[in-house]
Amino acid sequence: MSYVEVPGAKVPIRMWTDPSSVEGGAMQQLQNVATLPWIKGLAVMPDVHYGKGATVGSVIAMRGAVCPAAVGVDIGCGMSAVKTSLTANDLPGDLSRLRSKIEQAIPVGRGLHREAVDPGRLYQFPTAGWDDFWSRFDGVAESVKFRRERAGLQMGTLGSGNHMIEMCLDESGSVWLMLHSGSRNIGKELAEHHIGVAQQLPHNQGLVDRDLAVFVSDTSQMADYRNDLYWAQEYAKYNRAIMMALLKEVIRREFRKAKVTFGTEISCHHNYVAEERYEGMDLLVTRKGAIRAGSGDFGIIPGSMGTSSYIVKGLGNEKAFNSASHGAGRRMSRSAAKRRFTVRDLEEQTRGVECRKDSGVVDEIPGAYKPIEQVMEQQRDLVEVVAKLKQFICVKG
Repeated sequence: MSYVEVPGAKVPIRMWTDPSSVEGGAMQQLQNVATLPWIKGLAVMPDVHYGKGATVGSVIAMRGAVCPAAVGVDIGCGMSAVKTSLTANDLPGDLSRLRSKIEQAIPVGRGLHREAVDPGRLYQFPTAGWDDFWSRFDGVAESVKFRRERAGLQMGTLGSGNHMIEMCLDESGSVWLMLHSGSRNIGKELAEHHIGVAQQLPHNQGLVDRDLAVFVSDTSQMADYRNDLYWAQEYAKYNRAIMMALLKEVIRREFRKAKVTFGTEISCHHNYVAEERYEGMDLLVTRKGAIRAGSGDFGIIPGSMGTSSYIVKGLGNEKAFNSASHGAGRRMSRSAAKRRFTVRDLEEQTRGVECRKDSGVVDEIPGAYKPIEQVMEQQRDLVEVVAKLKQFICVKG
């Protein structure tokens, strides 16, 4: 579909979904964002749903301002994927050992590495810039400085919630590795610190929602936020790269005879800020639950732990600020999913997938998410599909 335009106070709201299907709270959040004095455009992805301050699945373009809550607290959260030389014929009948080996190599949930991972020993890990990255930690907010050691031990860990590591098959039978994670606790603490700072600034008093507080250009608060934001985005990218390198090592050991090789790694943020130019204006574009889909950009759009995921290539639709959805999008809250579904439902909806099937992940059941095929159909003018994947192993925190 093309977009539907809904009137907004300062800008029209371009929606790549049926407005009537959007929950009332999320629609109100979109209308609130459209009142911001600095806004120049608002695009809504088909996976849109209620979030804190700004909806998940929205792309907000502002001139001279950025809203920390429109980035989200998991700064730099995103996806990585790589195609391997393995095929379905190489896989063992019992996948539980393989899942266990992945969980041993990569801490999940609140888990940490016992010692910080040395990237120099990792297979195919891009170490350029690593030392400079950590040296810049000295410049982040004082309130998180004491987290330096924990941030080092969490580098290369998965987290919980909708974060996952998967092994998938594409339609030709090739095996892919895919994972989803972000900036872990350090990114959350930086985000919450700066949201608190923004809410106290004079120009944010009187906004329709205090969670939409912004930083404006040419101020020390904006400079501090952008410094910490870009550092956390880089942390998230390194976090995924280390996990992918650890995952590759597991695969090389477990399939030693196959002499596994790996294609070019695809990586994309879906909670972040970028400086981009549209209609002759330099804008700060926040994507919260959205990926960049500029012409030729590769991206990853996952479903849920029992449905398909997609490798895509962007079509460069500037009406959407060169963006696309970041996944299927929730259609109910985690608490609602726990009330509605049982472990038996989870077992049924993840049939054929080697994964956790217990009460701790019922809130991640496929039924709690929008149908991924519908989401993909609604953004045919934003991306083209390169590969359709289906998981056979899913690791959750």
